[in-house]
Amino acid sequence: MADYHLLTIWRIEAPLEPVYSAIQNSLGWPDWWPGVQKVEQVVAGDADGIDNVRRYVWKGSLPYRVVFEVRATRIENLDLIEGTAEGDLEGIGRWHFARQGTLSIVRYEWHVRSTRWWMNLIAPFARSLFIRNHTRIMARGAEGLARRLGARLVSQESIDLTADTALSRGAL
Repeated sequence: MADYHLLTIWRIEAPLEPVYSAIQNSLGWPDWWPGVQKVEQVVAGDADGIDNVRRYVWKGSLPYRVVFEVRATRIENLDLIEGTAEGDLEGIGRWHFARQGTLSIVRYEWHVRSTRWWMNLIAPFARSLFIRNHTRIMARGAEGLARRLGARLVSQESIDLTADTALSRGAL
């Protein structure tokens, strides 16, 4: 299986509460996040959202869809949302939230592996395409969220932590 460890950081000039609320309410993502085709509630979970399961259908610039379910495993109001993914991708996703003056800082860490045979087969050659597709989807999410909130997107960056780790190991 092909492993991906990606980090996305959004800096949005908006209060943290509406930023957090928009991310936490993933059922509403298709309304403002291009690339999110569908989000369905599968299991409701407890009153705090733990064990909540949602099915996501994503479509980026490349000619395929990715479908997976995420089970919420940890939620700390205005600080962290974490879940485990199963389906076309499996692993862990973590949203971290922070304030910096008038900015809301959103960090999304996506540590997953592909389970689709054809993606794993071509991953040695297409890895950079898959990562660029993810980067573009996340950039469109940052732009959509800023529009949704009537806020200014200050910056958006994506980092392939797997490549950075591999480069660090190679330099030792």
